[in-house]
Formats: sequence, structure tokens, C-alpha cells
Amino acid sequence: MELKDKVALVTGGAQGIGRTISEELTRAGAHVVLGDVNLEGAQATAEAINNSGGSASAVKIDVSNSTEVREVFDFILKDKKPVDIVVNNAGITRDGLMVRMKESDWDLVLDINLKGSFLCSQQAAKQMMKQKSGTIVNIASIVGVMGNFGQANYSASKAGVIGLTKTLAREVASRGIRVNAIAPGFIDTEMTRVLDEEVRQKLIEQIPLARLGLPEDVARCVNFLVSDKSSYITGQVINLNGGMLM
Repeated sequence: MELKDKVALVTGGAQGIGRTISEELTRAGAHVVLGDVNLEGAQATAEAINNSGGSASAVKIDVSNSTEVREVFDFILKDKKPVDIVVNNAGITRDGLMVRMKESDWDLVLDINLKGSFLCSQQAAKQMMKQKSGTIVNIASIVGVMGNFGQANYSASKAGVIGLTKTLAREVASRGIRVNAIAPGFIDTEMTRVLDEEVRQKLIEQIPLARLGLPEDVARCVNFLVSDKSSYITGQVINLNGGMLM
């Protein structure tokens, strides 16, 4: 129960990796606020966590909307306490070759993935600076480090998240706040399960550990980065990809 009495906000917490991160943090003792544009999904996940002995609640949040983000952080402050942990996990893809990519698809991905991380980190830092403690973990991606065919918008957004992480870490370190990023490789989620088996096998062949990552791999890394076990780590990008990128 290392995170006992801590309050965490996980964006995109209704399903997938965000849900697994939320479950991991509640097992460590934190109260997790699941923020998601899909409120019903977040409420269902929070109910499941509570029924299994954890502590969770749900809020609707469009991370690209500055007013909505501010209102969510104000609500958490009034309902619980200042946030101790923020995990910027919300993200989307709109893939396509750059020369054919719609400007609207570029804007949407950058708004959710990068602007959303900025807005939530900004509000988190304001609360954390007053209490002189807190941790922020940004979920980036391997493609933000190495690029990927057909993902100019997604790659750019995740590369931006990495730059945001390093800059914010420098700005708030003196206030006792740590900021890190995790750059997962290919994770076994609904997104990768719909791939043709031959395509999945070709992906796995590129990974020295010879398997896709699991959502639990990401969640355990988040748990480490928000715990006191990583108290001297800030401004770092953890490449969690089975050795695909070295």
C-alpha cells in the first residue's frame, strides 16, 4: 500500500492501458480518478475497481478542452485533495500517409495527444507546486522516438510529449515534483489484436524478447515511477519495448 492516501488522475482510464494502470495504482493504495471522454465507460471501470476492493471514481474529461480540464482539477481538489499523481494516458490515432493526411486528422491527434498532456500537466503542476510534491507520468510511444510509416501525426504528437516531459521536469524539480515519460512499443491491446496474424508475427520478429508487451508491463512501470522507489528519477523516457529500440 505504498500509495496509500494518494490521489491519482488517469486520463483515458475507461479501458485498455488506462484501465490497467488505474487498477495497478488502486492495488498500491491510491484513490484513482478515471478521467475519460466516455463517462459511462469510466463509471463502469470505477465500479469494477470498487467492487474488487479498490478505490476509484469517474469524471468526464475532454483533455483538449482547457475549461473542462480546469474544472476537473478543481473538482478533484474540492472533493478529495490536491492531486498527487497524474498519468497522461489519453490518446488517439488517425493514421494515413502524410501526403494524403487530412488537416483535421493532424489537428485532432495533436489536440488530444499533445495539447491534452500539456493542459493536464499545467493544472497538475499548479496544485503540486503548492504542496511541493507530486509526480506526472506521460505515456509517449516508441514511434515518437523512431517514427513510423503512416503515423506522421501520432509520431509528432508523441515526440512532442517527450519534449514536454523533459522541459516540465526541469521547471518543477525545485518544487519536489517529478515528471517522466514511458514510451511503450507494441502492446497487446484491442488495437493490435485486430491485426492479421501474419502482420502480428512480423511485428514480433522485430522484438528481441519475441513477444508483444502487456498492458500490465506499462502499468507496473507507471507504478514504479510514481512511487518513492524512483525518487531520484525525473525527466526520463523509459523505453518499454522488449528491446525493439535500443
